[in-house]
Amino acid sequence: MPQITIRPLQASDEADWRRLWTGYLDYYQTTVPEAVYASTFARLLGTDPQDFNGFIAHVDGQAMGLTHFLFHRHCWKIENICYLQDLYVDPELRGTGLGRRLIEAVYAAADANGTPAVYWLTQDFNTTGRQLYDRIGKLTPFIRYNR
Repeated sequence: MPQITIRPLQASDEADWRRLWTGYLDYYQTTVPEAVYASTFARLLGTDPQDFNGFIAHVDGQAMGLTHFLFHRHCWKIENICYLQDLYVDPELRGTGLGRRLIEAVYAAADANGTPAVYWLTQDFNTTGRQLYDRIGKLTPFIRYNR
């Protein structure tokens, strides 16, 4: 049985985080400049309530997954809500339950923060991810628009 540890990101995780986040960005066929890598990692370690939070998953001591999430206000609720922005599991471990465990870690962080709602977005072509999301979340009828 593999040993799985999910914990908040630390400064010493930067190289592993970059490798995993690059895999995430590659999956969505996008790139970001170095300044965005640096700024995102700094924000993940920041203390401002507007900063993102991050978890990293280690399997047998090797970094194999990550998630980024943010607590923010909502006009329809008194409490904050939680946006799970990024979720990535190394391709060789997809389907093993690691993605579920990362989402459950975000759920636990939201509960500890008094945040009743967690939501996320995905691409319609993310078939593997959507199989998990259909089991652990509720699909909504919302359609997203961007400027």
